[in-house]
Amino acid sequence: MTDPAAWSDFSVATAGAAAALTGLLFVALSINLTAVLASTHTTARAASTLVLLASPVFLALALLAPWGSSTTLGVVLVVLAVIIGGSLGVMLPRPIPEVPLPAWIATTVLPPVVLTAGALLAGIGVLADGLGGLIWLAPGIGFALFGGLVGAWVLLVEILR
Repeated sequence: MTDPAAWSDFSVATAGAAAALTGLLFVALSINLTAVLASTHTTARAASTLVLLASPVFLALALLAPWGSSTTLGVVLVVLAVIIGGSLGVMLPRPIPEVPLPAWIATTVLPPVVLTAGALLAGIGVLADGLGGLIWLAPGIGFALFGGLVGAWVLLVEILR
């Protein structure tokens, strides 16, 4: 499971879907820009949603690049995981009273954690030629897209309530 060539179709589909969703996020932001900028909570939500939707594009492109060795790919995945995790950790929207804590954890905390852990485990798996290798990217990217869609929905619809 450490051969990036076996993941090329997945990578192409991921990059296309995530890039399209990222573009739609910019549409949502432009429609509700005044409301988004009205509070630090919504700007944090917008920033974290952008990173959640753009990260799968970068991970997919890392798989598609001809690095020449699995060691280089493993290092790139680990570095991306650290950058993604650090960025999302700083941007994470804080809980608000209107949202129940379990819902906030499921929709705001869990996607960045699974994305970061998935990318990190995939990178380590490629470097160690084990641990399931690249298979960890699939749930990480899935949770990132889920979290990004929830964030986009909040910024497009819920923000106006």
